[in-house]
Amino acid sequence: MMTVTYRRIRLGQIGDSNVVDFAVQELVRYLKKMDSQLVIDIIQTSAMKEEYKQIIWVGLDEKLNQMDDTIAVAVEHGNGYITGSNERSVLIAVYRFLKALGCEWVRPGADGERIPKQVIESENVNVTISETASYRHRGVCIEGANTYENVVDMIDYLPKVGMNEYFVQFMVPGVFFERWYLHDGNPHFEAEEISREQVEGMVLGLEKEIAKRGICYHKTGHGWTCEPFGIDGTGWDAKREYPLEEETRKYLAEVNGKRALWGNVPLNTNLCYSNPEVRNKMTDAITKYCMENQHVNVLHFWLADASNNHCECKTCVQKRPADWYVMLLNELDEKLTAAGLDTKIVFLLYMDLLWEPVVENLRNQERFIMMFAPITRNYGQNYGDYIDYEGELPLYMRNQLEVPDSLAQNLEQLRRWQKGFEGDSFDFDYHLMWAHLNDPGYEYCARNLFEDMKDLHKIGLNGMVSCQVQRCFFPTGLPFYMMAAALWDRNCDYEEKALEYYKAAFGEDGVLVHKYLETISEMLLLYEGPAHGKRARVTGVLCKDYAVLREEIAKFQEVIGRNVANENAWQEEWKNLQLHSSYVNLVLNALELQEQGKTEEARATIDEMLDMLERNEIRVQKVLDVHNARVQWKQRI
Repeated sequence: MMTVTYRRIRLGQIGDSNVVDFAVQELVRYLKKMDSQLVIDIIQTSAMKEEYKQIIWVGLDEKLNQMDDTIAVAVEHGNGYITGSNERSVLIAVYRFLKALGCEWVRPGADGERIPKQVIESENVNVTISETASYRHRGVCIEGANTYENVVDMIDYLPKVGMNEYFVQFMVPGVFFERWYLHDGNPHFEAEEISREQVEGMVLGLEKEIAKRGICYHKTGHGWTCEPFGIDGTGWDAKREYPLEEETRKYLAEVNGKRALWGNVPLNTNLCYSNPEVRNKMTDAITKYCMENQHVNVLHFWLADASNNHCECKTCVQKRPADWYVMLLNELDEKLTAAGLDTKIVFLLYMDLLWEPVVENLRNQERFIMMFAPITRNYGQNYGDYIDYEGELPLYMRNQLEVPDSLAQNLEQLRRWQKGFEGDSFDFDYHLMWAHLNDPGYEYCARNLFEDMKDLHKIGLNGMVSCQVQRCFFPTGLPFYMMAAALWDRNCDYEEKALEYYKAAFGEDGVLVHKYLETISEMLLLYEGPAHGKRARVTGVLCKDYAVLREEIAKFQEVIGRNVANENAWQEEWKNLQLHSSYVNLVLNALELQEQGKTEEARATIDEMLDMLERNEIRVQKVLDVHNARVQWKQRI
């Protein structure tokens, strides 16, 4: 009688947690993708059982620090454990185990998976990992123009690259879906209506995806200056009509003798914070929201999304905006404490609020997380190089402030806040919101992001939530990949990680792509400087040598063409690179015209470039936010 042998792995699932259950499902799914003939048994128990042999245990290790993400993997000859300090860490540990077996994820979505086909035999499965994330906060905030699927793909991607938080802005984040479904600005698509109720339904779906992975859920931010007063706060549309009852007008900030919506945008409008009725309405609304949404781990409480528009009434001018803000935070804490809620509250250092309070102090600092948001910063600078600030900070002058682009000044203002706040904190930055478009090669952006993340501990911050478009992978996902790598391990090596990425994304010719995109980044001179606001317009010398760069792009077409013609796991990335070459050539034409003072011709060339992207929008939908590119390039030139 012939004996039949087969390949078999046993998994021991510890406990019945939904997140650990998902982690085990993911482990099975990818192992079967690698080896379709593999037989996998799952044994579910409440704890490890020493008498069970030849089994890989998957679950929570309660001996590990549960506050931060720690993973421990010790598998030898198909026997051992995959564990984490909390449920989310178990999922991260599973992906790290799979990565050690050769799996890679270069961008969100199924197209970004690199799963090797190979025979898996227990005796050859040997993985040992013991690591704790360098930073507590490693997250992404929704921005840009998105389908529901785009956001789900991003949420799904986070733990695969060691990230752990997702932030859904606003009570109802309508604007980020309307931009896509209404196809704002793209004449090649018909608008698809989408209602507030439909967006609310999408958010419920996103919350399930977040919970399934144990991801720390951040919510709201802007909106608390309008929603509690019955004013819609789902976007920045200044053309809409916002009905404003006279009874409500008294709550708005008085600026230049008037109480009105600032630029007709409720989200941008500050309030009369010295008015106790205003503070009560705001803090009551937040307390009610926290009571009804206890699945939200971290709630953001921000003021208006604008600068130099704080109330000038005779009472408000007696304190800085930051003092009134701290008073609001203390009053909110009292109400949350009375309600028995332990929800963490994020407060932000942003615009006028970069100037620290001088009268009020946060009392219960355990309640709060400080968020540093230097939106007008220079992205040609890195945190670690600008820690020291010489001279005196500009004096605080109500509604006459110049928000700094100097990174050193931003950091000095952060330090002023840190003198009075010793609690948890993180960076909220915009490398992949606007600045990445100033670097079509993505290499300077990737290195800038990497170096900033490595140095966050030097400026007293415990991680970052990246305020960014969800589709920032054109031509590559290198900046995001390097951000995630440094947030997990601030001591990792840039070149080693970059090479790892390029080979996974493009195959063996990834080394050539690395060099090609480095050339584009090195020769274009846009990345230095602010990427947001009035200083973002491009001027001066914009390229080292247009002819040489065009020649480099032309020479690389042979490599691109050869890879586009081959059916393989990397083909889609090469097709994106092919379209990217046309994109860069048109950008070069526009920049050269701009340098020559031919601004109208430069703008016409930008329009030509945008039309090309708009016609190809479906093909690049998962990697490029065309709406974002349109808005930014129209502002640049």
